[in-house]
Amino acid sequence: MDSRIETRESDAASKAAPSHQAEISLPVEGMTCANCAGRVEKAIAGLDGVAEVDVNLALNFAHVRFDADKLNAANIADKIKDAGYSVPQQQLSYDIDGMTCANCALRVEKALSAMPGVSSATVNFALERADIETFSDKVNDAAVIKAIEDAGYHATSRNKSAEGDDAESAGKANTAGKVDKSLVMLGISALLTAPLVLQMVWMNLGVAYHLPAWLELVLATPVQFIIGQRFYKGAWAALRHRSANMDVLVALGTSSAYFLSIYNMAFGQAGNIHLYFEASAAIITLILAGKIMEDRAKRGASAAIRELMALRPRRARKLVEGKGEQEVAIEDLTVGDIVRVLPGERLPVDGAVVAGESELDESLITGETRPVARVPGDAVVGGAVNGTGRLDIEVRAVGDDTTLSRIIRLVEKAQTGKAPVQKLVDRVSSVFVPVVVAIAIVTLAVWLLMGFGAEASIVAAVSVLVIACPCALGLATPTALVAGTGSAARNGILIRNFEALEQAHNVDTVIFDKTGTLTEGTPTVRDVRPTDGTDRNDMLRLVAGVQAASEHPLARAMVSLARDEELIIPEITDFKSKTGAGVFAKVDGHAVAIGTEALLTDQGIASFDDAIATEIKKHEGEGRTVVLVAIDGAFAGYITLEDRIRESAKQAIADLKARGISSIMLSGDSQDVATHVARELGLERGEGRIRPQDKALEVEKLRKQRRRVAMVGDGINDAPALAAADVGIAMGGGTDVAMETAGITLMRSDPALVSAAIDISIATRRKIAQNLFWAFAYNVVGLPLAALGVLSPAIAGAAMALSSVSVVGNSLTLRRWKVRR
Repeated sequence: MDSRIETRESDAASKAAPSHQAEISLPVEGMTCANCAGRVEKAIAGLDGVAEVDVNLALNFAHVRFDADKLNAANIADKIKDAGYSVPQQQLSYDIDGMTCANCALRVEKALSAMPGVSSATVNFALERADIETFSDKVNDAAVIKAIEDAGYHATSRNKSAEGDDAESAGKANTAGKVDKSLVMLGISALLTAPLVLQMVWMNLGVAYHLPAWLELVLATPVQFIIGQRFYKGAWAALRHRSANMDVLVALGTSSAYFLSIYNMAFGQAGNIHLYFEASAAIITLILAGKIMEDRAKRGASAAIRELMALRPRRARKLVEGKGEQEVAIEDLTVGDIVRVLPGERLPVDGAVVAGESELDESLITGETRPVARVPGDAVVGGAVNGTGRLDIEVRAVGDDTTLSRIIRLVEKAQTGKAPVQKLVDRVSSVFVPVVVAIAIVTLAVWLLMGFGAEASIVAAVSVLVIACPCALGLATPTALVAGTGSAARNGILIRNFEALEQAHNVDTVIFDKTGTLTEGTPTVRDVRPTDGTDRNDMLRLVAGVQAASEHPLARAMVSLARDEELIIPEITDFKSKTGAGVFAKVDGHAVAIGTEALLTDQGIASFDDAIATEIKKHEGEGRTVVLVAIDGAFAGYITLEDRIRESAKQAIADLKARGISSIMLSGDSQDVATHVARELGLERGEGRIRPQDKALEVEKLRKQRRRVAMVGDGINDAPALAAADVGIAMGGGTDVAMETAGITLMRSDPALVSAAIDISIATRRKIAQNLFWAFAYNVVGLPLAALGVLSPAIAGAAMALSSVSVVGNSLTLRRWKVRR
C-alpha cells in the first residue's frame, strides 16, 4: 500500500463550502504510459462532483478534490477500475466489545463507513467482529480503534503483528476473564434478588409477610447501580451518539420501577405502600443471565473457526543436516525444509512425505472420518493428526498458503457476510428502540387517561420497555449463518459466501465434469496399439517425450508407463497445445501429434481404416479413453486409458435424483465414453467432445431455460463454467483456480458432498426463516400484551432475556448437522 495516500479536508475549498469538499490520493496500478494517465484522469474527471484531478504517472497515484456529498473514495476507485486499472485495497478485522444489540452493530458500521478511505465496512453482531476494506494506509489499527471507541465501544485488532501469538493468547484470557466476571456479578445479583422474589412467592402461598421497605431498598440498590451499571453505560454511550439500543430500554424500564418504589416509600401511606424493587432487580438479574447464556451460545455457534485455529501447531521439528532435529517456530520454516512428525502429533505444515509410513486423521480438515494411509510421495495437509508411524515431510506451503489457513479464511469470509434479508432486519433494528419508547409513552398516556392512576400506568409502560428485544432480531440471521457454515466446514464443505448458500438451496440441475469429479482422476494406460510398421516402444517413447511437457492426467499416465518400462524419454522442441483437442511437438526430428481425431484432421493427417475405427469405437463404448498418435504426418496408432468411476458417484447421482435434481455430465472424451459413464451412473445425459468454453455456454443455455444450475468441477478448464453457474462447486483435490472461482469447495473429492452442500444450504435457510419468524412474532405478540397490562415487569424481563437465547439456541441445533452416509 502506497504510503503517500492521504485524505484531508481542503482548506481552500472549505472556506467556500465547509465540510463538503474533500481531497484524496489513491494509488493506481497498471499505468504504463502517459496515455494511461490521461485515460485515468479523463475517467475520474467525468464523475459528477469532481472539482479537480491530477494523475501522476511517475508516482502512480491520482490526486482528486471532490464534493464529499456526491462522491466517496469507493466511487472514484470504481471509476478507475472501469477504465481498466486497479486500486489496491487492504482488509482489516477487529473484535468489538460492548455491543448489546443489532443497533450497536449498525452504529459501529456507520462510524467505520464514514472514515475517509474506507470502501466498505461490515459489523457482525453475532461474532462481535468488524471487517473493513480500505484504499488508504491512513486507515490503520489506531485510526479504526479510535473510531470504534468514539462510537462508544472497545476494539482489539485481529490483524497480524509481530506479537500475533501473544495477542491471540491475550484475547482468549480477556474472554475468559469477562465470562468469569459476568458469572460473579450474576451470582451476587441472584443472591440479592432472591429474597425480593421469594417474598412474592410467600405472599402468593398465603404467608402474610414481606420484607421491610428499607431492607428491600438495601437489597435492590446494588443490583440497580452496581450490577446494572453496564446497562447505564451502554445507554449513555448510545444516547451521546444520538442513537438508542437495548441498554436504553433496560435502563429506562428498571429505573422507572426503582424510582417509583423510592417515591412510594417517601410519599405513600403507611401500611399501603406498593414497592417494585423486586421487579427492577429481577429484570436486571434475568437479562444478565440471558446475556451470559447468549454469549456462550454465540461462542458455540462460532466454535468451528476456533477449532480450526487450534489445529495449527506453533512449533515444528526441523531436520538440519549435520545437526539432527531442531525445534523451531512455524514462522521460521521455508518451502523445501524437512520436518519430522512423531506419532500422535499434528502436522505443522502442508507438504509431501519423504520418509516413513503412517495413517493420518484428517477429519477436522476434510470431514473424512476414517484414517488415511500416507506413504512416501503422498501429499499431506497441516493440522492432520499423525497415527502410529514417524513421518519426515518436505515443506510445500507455509503461513497463509497452507490448506488450513485457506480454509479458515474461506469460513471467516462466509461467516462475516450478510444475507439479503439482513438488510431488512437492519432497517427495522435502526428504528426499533425509538418506536418501543414511543409505544411505552403512548401506553402510559392511555392508562392515565383511562383513570388507572400513575402507578399502574408506569408499571404497564415499564413492561413495554423491558419486553421489547432488538437482540433477537439482530441475532436471527448471523447466528444461523455462522453455525451452518461452521458445521459445513466440519464435514468438509467450505462455503465462501452467503450468495452460494442462498443459491444452492434453489438448484434443480447439477452439471458434472467427468475426469477427477465423477472418476478418480488418475487414469491408467490399458493398451498401446501401434499400426503395422510402427515399433510399440518407439511410439510410446516419442509420445512420453511430448506428454512430459503436459500436466493433464492422461499425459501423466502415459509418461508413467514409459518410465515404468524404463524407456528413455527424449527432449522436445516446438511444443504446442490445442485446448480440448491435444498436443504436438518435434521429438528427435519427428513431428508428433497426440490427441483427438479432430486434431489430426486439422493437421491434414489421413484418418485410420474401418477396422481400427471399429476397435476404437468398441473401447470407447466400454468407457475407455482413446488417444490417437500421428508421427511425421501419418497415423501411427492409438493408446487406450481407463479412469475408474468413483465408488460414491453412483449413490451421489441417486441422492440428487431423489431430491428432484437433474444431473448432467460434460466431458472432453468421445461421445461413446460419455454415454457409457452416464449409463453406468444413471445420469440424465452425458455429453462428449465438450471443450472448456463449451461448458460455460452449456451453463448459460440452461440458465436461459430458467434452470438453477450448479457446476461441479476440479480443473482450470472448469473455472469459466464454475463462474458462470448459479453455484460453482469445486472438488478439493482440484486446482487452486477452481477453488477460488467456486462458491463452494468440497475438501475431499467425493461427489456425495454435492447433495450434502445442498442439504446444509436448505437447513441454514430454514433456521434463518424460523429465527426471524420467532423474533418478529415475539415482539408483535409481546408488546401488545405488555401494553395491556397482562405481563408484569419481571415476567416481561424474563421473556426478553429468553428471546435472544431461544433464537441462538435454535441456530445451535445446526451444529449437530452431519453428512448422511
